[in-house]
Amino acid sequence: MALREDIEKQGSWLFRWRSYLPLLSIPVFTIAVRQSGILENKFGDSVGDFWGVCAIIISFFGFVVRCVTVGFAPRGTSGRNTKSQVAEMLNTTGMYSISRNPLYLGNFIIVLGITLFIQVWWLALLVWLGFWFYYERIIFTEEEFLRSKFKDQLMEWAKKTPIVIPRFRNWEKPELGFSLKNVFKREFSTFFSIVATFFFLEILTNFLTQKRFAVHNSWLIFFSVSLFIYLTFFILKKKTKLLNVVDR
Repeated sequence: MALREDIEKQGSWLFRWRSYLPLLSIPVFTIAVRQSGILENKFGDSVGDFWGVCAIIISFFGFVVRCVTVGFAPRGTSGRNTKSQVAEMLNTTGMYSISRNPLYLGNFIIVLGITLFIQVWWLALLVWLGFWFYYERIIFTEEEFLRSKFKDQLMEWAKKTPIVIPRFRNWEKPELGFSLKNVFKREFSTFFSIVATFFFLEILTNFLTQKRFAVHNSWLIFFSVSLFIYLTFFILKKKTKLLNVVDR
C-alpha cells in the first residue's frame, strides 16, 4: 500500500473512533497525577490553586473557540459524524477563514489546559506529540475527501488558510448569523466533558497524593451545576425541537 493510502486508512480509523480513543490515555494520566502537586509543594497551596484556575480558563477558552465555530456553522459542516466523512458544502468563512480546522484548534487548547492542570512536563510533551500524530492523520483523511468533492475550491482555500494555527488577518464575515441554539445543541456535551475531566482529576490527585478521597465544596457545586445543565440540554435535544434551527 502506498504511503498516501496508508495514512488515509489510518486517518479513517482514527476519525471513526476519535471519541473513544482518548480513553486509552487514562493509565498515562494516572501515572502522571502521582507526580502532580509540584507547585503546591514548592510554593504553597495559593500558587497551586492559581495555576489550576489558569489551566481551567485555558481549557474553557478552547471551548469558546469551538462555540464560535459551531455558532456560525451551516448545516452539513462541523459535524460530529464518526462512521464516514460528511460535507454538504465547503465552509470557508468565519472561523474557517482563519484556520482550516478551528474545532481541532479548540480541542488542542482544551487538552493544553488539562495537561497544565496536572503540572507534569513529560505528560504535556507526550500528549502534545500524540495530539499532533492523531490529528495529522485525521486532517489528511478529511482533506482527501474534500479534495475529491470540492477540487479547485478546496485548493484555493487551502492556499491562503493555515491548517490549524489561525491567521487572523484572513477573517471573512460568516455567511450566516450566530446561532446560540446551535451551540447549545451541539456543544453541551463538550462543556460537561471539560468540567467532569477537571473534577475527577481533582479527586484523583487528592487520592493519589494525600491517600484520601477529598474534594472542596466549590468543586462539588461546579460539577453538580454542570451535570444539571448537561441533563437539561440532553433532554431538550432528544425529546423536543426547541434547539432545532433552520439550515443548521
